[in-house]
Amino acid sequence: MSDNKRLFREKNTVLKMIALYCRSHHKTSGDSLCQDCQILATYALQRIQHCPFGIHKATCARCPIHCYRSEKREQIRLVMRYAGPRMLYHHPILAIFHLFDRLRKPPKKPQK
Repeated sequence: MSDNKRLFREKNTVLKMIALYCRSHHKTSGDSLCQDCQILATYALQRIQHCPFGIHKATCARCPIHCYRSEKREQIRLVMRYAGPRMLYHHPILAIFHLFDRLRKPPKKPQK
């Protein structure tokens, strides 16, 4: 699988996790998001897109740097804590691939 497909899958996984959280906590339907969750989703996609490790990135939980602002990091942590276990039921393929991606060796901090 190409690395571009992996990044696409990672973005899709984050969006699905946020949608699961939003549907349960903010009573939205389907993959639609409330305004706060839409802002978080846009922010998360930007962080993935502009990751200094690019196509060699590990999952954000295993990253040696944290590019999320503290309030966004706490929001995404809550989303993942809730949606992570539920992903196996709602989106099992994405969940399994995400587990494999977590096994990737974390990259070293980029040199400036």
